[in-house]
Amino acid sequence: MSLRHALLGLLSVNPATGYELAQKFDASLGTAWHASHSQIYPELARLAEAGMVEVVGEGARNSRTYAVTDAGHEEIRAWLIEAEANRSQRNETAVRWFLLGLLDPEDRRAAVDRELAYAEEYVARLRETAELLDAMEHEHPFRRTVDLGLRTSAVMQDWLREQR
Repeated sequence: MSLRHALLGLLSVNPATGYELAQKFDASLGTAWHASHSQIYPELARLAEAGMVEVVGEGARNSRTYAVTDAGHEEIRAWLIEAEANRSQRNETAVRWFLLGLLDPEDRRAAVDRELAYAEEYVARLRETAELLDAMEHEHPFRRTVDLGLRTSAVMQDWLREQR
């Protein structure tokens, strides 16, 4: 996945400033991927230069509101439908679990307990998000993603408990 497609996808839902986009990114995709302001703003400039987004408003302190153009909608559509997914992603957590056996039992349990606590906090945040989305009049497109997060987290929590 590229930052370009993530930003186009978020902007397809609603126009936003770079700052708002960073907040939306953290709230919706932040658990899968982190993008800093220093990555988002240059990518927005590249998207504008490529004609995939346009500035539809300017506000205080040189803030610009961006919206997706027809070319941007076509790019995100092509990526979602036609492009082969990049399956060669790094997964630090999987590497950590692969090497977990190198730790003595006490350290291993501490590592598992730390991850289990994080997983429980993550599920709590997902449930809050689900409640907000469920309160909306129409089904929000990110609701299915929240469901995926809840289901995969439940499996991860079960697995972590088995590792104790």
